[in-house]
Amino acid sequence: MARDFYEALGVPRNASQDEIQRAYRKLARTYHPDVNSDPGAEDRFKEISEAYDVLSDPDTRKRYDAFGADFRQVPPDVDPSTWAQARGRARAGAGQAHGGPFTYADAEGIDLEDLLGSMFGGRGRRGWGPVPGADQEAELVLSVEDAYRGGRRRITLDGRSLDVTIPAGVTDGQRIRLAGQGGRGSDGAAAGDLYLVVRVAPHPRYRVDGRNISVDLPLAPWEAALGASVVIDTPGGEAKVKVPAGTSSGRRLRLRGRGLPNPRGQPGDLFAEVKIMVPDRLTDEERRLFEQLAAASRFDPRRGS
Repeated sequence: MARDFYEALGVPRNASQDEIQRAYRKLARTYHPDVNSDPGAEDRFKEISEAYDVLSDPDTRKRYDAFGADFRQVPPDVDPSTWAQARGRARAGAGQAHGGPFTYADAEGIDLEDLLGSMFGGRGRRGWGPVPGADQEAELVLSVEDAYRGGRRRITLDGRSLDVTIPAGVTDGQRIRLAGQGGRGSDGAAAGDLYLVVRVAPHPRYRVDGRNISVDLPLAPWEAALGASVVIDTPGGEAKVKVPAGTSSGRRLRLRGRGLPNPRGQPGDLFAEVKIMVPDRLTDEERRLFEQLAAASRFDPRRGS
C-alpha cells in the first residue's frame, strides 16, 4: 500500500494549502535527483510530488479525504457516506471470512464493482449491462530537460509497465492520453483512458513559466561594464548571450525561441538574468586596480550617475 499522502509530506490532515506548499518545496529541494545522488532520492521525490499534486488541488484533495487510496477509481457521483457504509460492510464480511479481526490488507482484495453494487440495492454493474471503464489520472514527473526534449519513457503504474511518448516541449499541467489504459469495462465494454498529468520538477538552475525559461547569468564587474559575449547552458545545449556594455544586476536578456519548444506554434523564450559577482578574495594586483578605479571613477551607484 502506498504511503498516505499527508504522511508523505509530513503535514497533518487539517494542514492549510500554504503549509502543504511549504512542506513540498522543502522536501523537493532535499530529494530532487539533480541535487541528491542517494539511490532512494528519486523514488522519494516521485512520492512527494504525487502527494503534492493531489493535496494542492482542493477538489482532488476533497476526493482523497473522502475515498482514500481509491479516489481515482470511485465514480464522481458516488456519495462518500454511502461509500463508507459499503466499505464497512465489505470489511466486516472479510473479517468473518478470515475468522478473525479485519485488517487493512483484507480491504485490498475487495472488488470495486461489488462495492458499487451494494450501494444500489444489490444491483452490481454487471446487472446494468456493459459499462465502459472509467478514465483515470496519474502524475508524470519530468525534469526540465526531459520536458524540453521529449522522447520515449517506460513507466510502471499499478504493477503495469507502459511505454509513453512524451512530446517535445510539454508544459506543467499538460495531459498525455494513453487510450484504453484506464479502468476496465464490464461485460466486454471498452476500457477507459489513462491521462498522465505532466509535472515539471523544480530545477536547481532553470525556472519555468509556461514555455519560458529563466536562468541566472553570473557576470564579472568588467564584463557587465564593458560588455561581453558569454556562453550559457540551456536545456537545448549551449547558447551565446551578448551582454551590452553598462549592464546592471537584475537585467533580463532575452534569447528568443530558446525556451520550451511548441509543436503547434511559437516556442518559448529563455531569459538570462544578470547577477554581477565579485571575487571572494582579491590578489594584490586586483586590489590595486580596483583602488585605482575607485579613485578615478565618478560613478555613484546610489545616485545612478
